Amino acid sequence: MKFAKRVLQVSPSATLALSNQAKALAASGVDVINLGVGEPDFNTPTHIKAAAIQAIKSGKSDFYTAAVGILPLRQAICQRLKQDFKVDYRPDQVAVTVGGKFSLYALGQILLDPGDQVLIPLPYWVSYGEQVKLAGGKPVFVQPAADGFVSVAQLEAQRTVKTKAVIINSPQNPSGLVYSKSLLEAIGNWAVEHDILLIADDMYGKLIYNGHSFTSLIELGEKIRQQTILVSGLSKAYAMTGWRVGYTVASPAVIAKLSVVLSHATSNIAAVSQYAALAALTGDQTVVESMCQAFEKRLNTVYPELIALPGFELPQKPQGAFYLFPKVAKAVKMTGFNTTEEFTAAVLAEAHVALVAGAAFGMPDHIRLSYATDLDSLQEAMRRLKEFMNKHQA
Repeated sequence: MKFAKRVLQVSPSATLALSNQAKALAASGVDVINLGVGEPDFNTPTHIKAAAIQAIKSGKSDFYTAAVGILPLRQAICQRLKQDFKVDYRPDQVAVTVGGKFSLYALGQILLDPGDQVLIPLPYWVSYGEQVKLAGGKPVFVQPAADGFVSVAQLEAQRTVKTKAVIINSPQNPSGLVYSKSLLEAIGNWAVEHDILLIADDMYGKLIYNGHSFTSLIELGEKIRQQTILVSGLSKAYAMTGWRVGYTVASPAVIAKLSVVLSHATSNIAAVSQYAALAALTGDQTVVESMCQAFEKRLNTVYPELIALPGFELPQKPQGAFYLFPKVAKAVKMTGFNTTEEFTAAVLAEAHVALVAGAAFGMPDHIRLSYATDLDSLQEAMRRLKEFMNKHQA
């Protein structure tokens, strides 16, 4: 069978592949600590599940909805954005999608022509580049400065007449770094000047720790807001990964075209998930803060243990999300392995700790580990990693 060229140039998701490998090992009876998955370990809050059950019982979830989502949910998204960022959007500027991932995929379909370029700062979430490729575009990866952030000068150095958009993910997966307001303003003004679309992936925007603040591109004035397409969702902050609720906020023209793609690709996301999302956005928000506090405690406990490991380098403590992204080139060399992939494979096989090699995020000398698991498991993982390093050092 001959497959389309566009799918042959796309790599499978490394994070999902690693998670499946870890789950298979666990299913065979091995005590695996999986730090490779980007998923909260909390259950969806009770009041959200209750709203879904009520929607089922009342028959609200039995039928198709509008491709862009039910009106009350789009109104609730607008209201949440107003409360969080003091910005005004209308329901015709919102599309609800099957997770934030499909939102990004669909945007590629409506925005990119063959050869169009999208600037993607390193490190990057694993699907950005592949989704650009699937749309016929070309991902252009931009190296960060020493502080881990991409500057205007670095973006400008990669800009060409083919540059269509730049993706800004803050807090960033996999590093957990949060872009400052001043840097976002500089990038926003640069994008406005050169008519480059800003795709703001704010999926982790509610998960901020230790007194740091989060700024979204949509709150930086009208010109930058008009240049910005916001992509977010409820998976991370509301512990709703299985419900698959994402959304896009943009101009009515963008949403209208997105609706065309959604109507042919998915019809609509599951109606029951939409009613659950409505309850999440309009209900008790202290559940988000409670989970955030738990993540913060884990970060503050595990970070010093991680950087104490031989050959693990992470000078800047993450400010958000729930990932650590240390440089492990020295650790790999110390233990006699040739690549980070060999190193992480050995850690999984011997220490039974699942980590993701950094090549999946464009930085092969790093690894990503998630602290979205219970504190006891995290500390046991650190103990196993220390034991592994001691065992393998020459």
